[in-house]
Amino acid sequence: MILFVLCFVLFMIGLYGVILQRNLIKIIIGLAIMEYSVYLFLILIGYVKGGTVPIISDFFENGPFVDPLPQALVLTAIVIGLATKALLLSVAIRLYKHYGTFDIRKMNNLKG
Repeated sequence: MILFVLCFVLFMIGLYGVILQRNLIKIIIGLAIMEYSVYLFLILIGYVKGGTVPIISDFFENGPFVDPLPQALVLTAIVIGLATKALLLSVAIRLYKHYGTFDIRKMNNLKG
Protein backbone atom coordinates (compact mmCIF):
# COMPACT_ATOMS: atom_id res chain seq x y z
CA MET A 1 0.00 0.00 0.00
CA ILE A 2 2.83 2.39 0.78
CA LEU A 3 4.20 1.99 -2.75
CA PHE A 4 0.90 3.12 -4.25
CA VAL A 5 1.00 6.21 -2.04
CA LEU A 6 4.57 6.89 -3.18
CA CYS A 7 3.40 6.61 -6.81
CA PHE A 8 0.74 9.21 -6.05
CA VAL A 9 3.29 11.50 -4.38
CA LEU A 10 5.61 11.16 -7.37
CA PHE A 11 2.71 11.99 -9.69
CA MET A 12 1.86 15.07 -7.63
CA ILE A 13 5.49 16.25 -7.78
CA GLY A 14 5.35 16.01 -11.56
CA LEU A 15 1.99 17.80 -11.62
CA TYR A 16 3.50 20.59 -9.54
CA GLY A 17 6.27 20.92 -12.10
CA VAL A 18 3.79 21.10 -14.97
CA ILE A 19 1.35 23.54 -13.42
CA LEU A 20 3.50 25.98 -11.48
CA GLN A 21 6.75 26.16 -13.46
CA ARG A 22 7.21 28.64 -16.29
CA ASN A 23 10.35 27.14 -17.85
CA LEU A 24 9.62 24.81 -20.78
CA ILE A 25 12.39 22.38 -19.84
CA LYS A 26 11.06 22.12 -16.27
CA ILE A 27 7.57 21.48 -17.62
CA ILE A 28 8.89 18.66 -19.81
CA ILE A 29 10.74 17.18 -16.82
CA GLY A 30 7.51 17.38 -14.81
CA LEU A 31 5.67 15.50 -17.55
CA ALA A 32 8.39 12.85 -17.54
CA ILE A 33 8.09 12.43 -13.75
CA MET A 34 4.33 12.02 -14.08
CA GLU A 35 4.85 9.45 -16.81
CA TYR A 36 7.34 7.47 -14.72
CA SER A 37 4.94 7.40 -11.77
CA VAL A 38 2.26 5.90 -14.02
CA TYR A 39 4.75 3.28 -15.22
CA LEU A 40 5.59 2.38 -11.65
CA PHE A 41 1.90 2.14 -10.78
CA LEU A 42 1.21 -0.20 -13.70
CA ILE A 43 4.13 -2.44 -12.75
CA LEU A 44 2.92 -2.55 -9.15
CA ILE A 45 -0.55 -3.63 -10.30
CA GLY A 46 0.91 -6.68 -12.05
CA TYR A 47 3.16 -7.67 -9.14
CA VAL A 48 2.23 -10.76 -7.12
CA LYS A 49 4.09 -11.38 -3.87
CA GLY A 50 5.86 -14.70 -4.11
CA GLY A 51 5.00 -14.98 -7.79
CA THR A 52 7.20 -16.67 -10.36
CA VAL A 53 7.70 -16.12 -14.05
CA PRO A 54 4.62 -17.00 -16.14
CA ILE A 55 6.20 -20.01 -17.85
CA ILE A 56 4.70 -23.42 -17.18
CA SER A 57 7.32 -26.17 -17.36
CA ASP A 58 8.85 -28.92 -15.26
CA PHE A 59 11.32 -26.55 -13.63
CA PHE A 60 8.75 -24.10 -12.28
CA GLU A 61 6.05 -25.10 -9.87
CA ASN A 62 2.46 -24.19 -10.54
CA GLY A 63 2.03 -21.37 -8.10
CA PRO A 64 1.09 -17.73 -8.30
CA PHE A 65 2.44 -16.08 -11.43
CA VAL A 66 3.37 -12.46 -12.04
CA ASP A 67 1.06 -10.86 -14.60
CA PRO A 68 3.14 -10.08 -17.75
CA LEU A 69 0.54 -7.83 -19.40
CA PRO A 70 1.34 -4.62 -17.43
CA GLN A 71 5.03 -5.18 -18.11
CA ALA A 72 4.40 -5.40 -21.84
CA LEU A 73 2.19 -2.31 -21.73
CA VAL A 74 4.84 -0.35 -19.86
CA LEU A 75 7.53 -1.35 -22.35
CA THR A 76 5.33 -0.07 -25.17
CA ALA A 77 4.54 3.10 -23.25
CA ILE A 78 8.24 3.77 -22.62
CA VAL A 79 8.93 3.74 -26.35
CA ILE A 80 6.00 6.04 -27.07
CA GLY A 81 6.99 8.32 -24.20
CA LEU A 82 10.55 8.57 -25.47
CA ALA A 83 9.32 9.70 -28.88
CA THR A 84 6.96 12.19 -27.27
CA LYS A 85 9.70 13.66 -25.09
CA ALA A 86 12.01 13.96 -28.09
CA LEU A 87 9.29 15.85 -29.96
CA LEU A 88 8.64 18.13 -26.98
CA LEU A 89 12.34 18.90 -26.60
CA SER A 90 12.69 19.68 -30.30
CA VAL A 91 9.71 22.06 -30.11
CA ALA A 92 11.24 23.69 -27.01
CA ILE A 93 14.56 24.17 -28.81
CA ARG A 94 12.78 25.74 -31.80
CA LEU A 95 10.90 28.09 -29.47
CA TYR A 96 14.17 29.00 -27.78
CA LYS A 97 15.77 29.82 -31.12
CA HIS A 98 12.80 31.99 -32.06
CA TYR A 99 12.21 33.81 -28.75
CA GLY A 100 15.61 33.49 -27.06
CA THR A 101 14.12 32.19 -23.79
CA PHE A 102 12.46 29.15 -22.28
CA ASP A 103 10.12 31.29 -20.15
CA ILE A 104 6.54 30.84 -21.35
CA ARG A 105 5.48 34.23 -19.95
CA LYS A 106 7.71 35.96 -22.47
CA MET A 107 6.28 34.10 -25.46
CA ASN A 108 3.28 36.35 -26.11
CA ASN A 109 3.07 35.70 -29.85
CA LEU A 110 1.75 32.15 -29.31
CA LYS A 111 -1.81 33.40 -28.85
CA GLY A 112 -4.09 32.11 -31.59
